[in-house]
Amino acid sequence: MRVKYDDLGKTIAALTDGETDLVALMATVVCEVHHSDDRFDWTGFYRNVGDGLLKIGPYQGGHGCLRIPFSRGVCGAAARSGQVQLVADVEVFAGHIACAASTRSELVLPVFDHAGALLGVFDIDSNQAGAFDQVDADQMAKILATVFGRL
Repeated sequence: MRVKYDDLGKTIAALTDGETDLVALMATVVCEVHHSDDRFDWTGFYRNVGDGLLKIGPYQGGHGCLRIPFSRGVCGAAARSGQVQLVADVEVFAGHIACAASTRSELVLPVFDHAGALLGVFDIDSNQAGAFDQVDADQMAKILATVFGRL
């Protein structure tokens, strides 16, 4: 099953309409995204807690890393650079952190509030190499901006 982004975006917008609590928004987004596509094995947020550190937030799937410094891994690269990380093969990503041995590819998007402050990153892992493409990155970025850009 491949995600239908228009439907997913509408569902998430309806579920999160009027909500301002960051954790509630993250949990809702994670749940909806995780169950929207068979490629998504681990889906979750890492929250920016300051001092160049991300801490795990709401997620679905197996265990995740509890802490990730901005200086390490795909999530750290997204937080540090403010740029989407679309990684077809995590084995060739310098500094990849293997929170789960089954992960083969990742899509990590920085998440910003309306003022441009980094709230954290949204991480989607797949056990398939090359699971994500630019369409996935663009559509997820659009959904995240709609939900978190109003905070």
